[in-house]
Amino acid sequence: MEKLSVNDKEYNIIKLLGKGKGGYSYLATDGYHEYVLKQIHHEPCSYYQFGNKIEAESTDYKRLKSTGIRMPQLLCIDEKEERILKEYIDGPTIYDLVLLDQMQERYIEQVKEMCSLLYLNRLNIDYFPTNFVVKDNLIYYIDYECNNYMEEWNFENWGIKYWSKTAEFLEYVNNQK
Repeated sequence: MEKLSVNDKEYNIIKLLGKGKGGYSYLATDGYHEYVLKQIHHEPCSYYQFGNKIEAESTDYKRLKSTGIRMPQLLCIDEKEERILKEYIDGPTIYDLVLLDQMQERYIEQVKEMCSLLYLNRLNIDYFPTNFVVKDNLIYYIDYECNNYMEEWNFENWGIKYWSKTAEFLEYVNNQK
């Protein structure tokens, strides 16, 4: 079993949860609890410009935490290894629910409640449905990426296009094969 350390504490990697613009997220355990261990990567991304990714994780977490949206707790940062450890929230993603025709209107209502908190703080998040997990009928934003508010990237103008089986969603699915 592969092991990765965060601040000199080892974690067993259970599986890859996903790859994002900024890193690889793994389900990891210390033998007692499960966590998300994110390893920052420096692979090119044609549509997004990055600064210091590990610093951005910390800054964005603090910005989002202050809004009151539901999200996993940031447990620690290992700047040297460019890794973060955060709370694991077990459940299906909105993406999975859309694929399985199990999407519910209450999740749209909840993301709109999140939007009201975010917009008050002049923030947008990455509304792509892989960034939201449902646990006990509540949605959690499991990424920490946030940006200054721009209308073209808000939920109503961009995110909503991927929260049902729209042409945009189906095109994305087909490009993953």
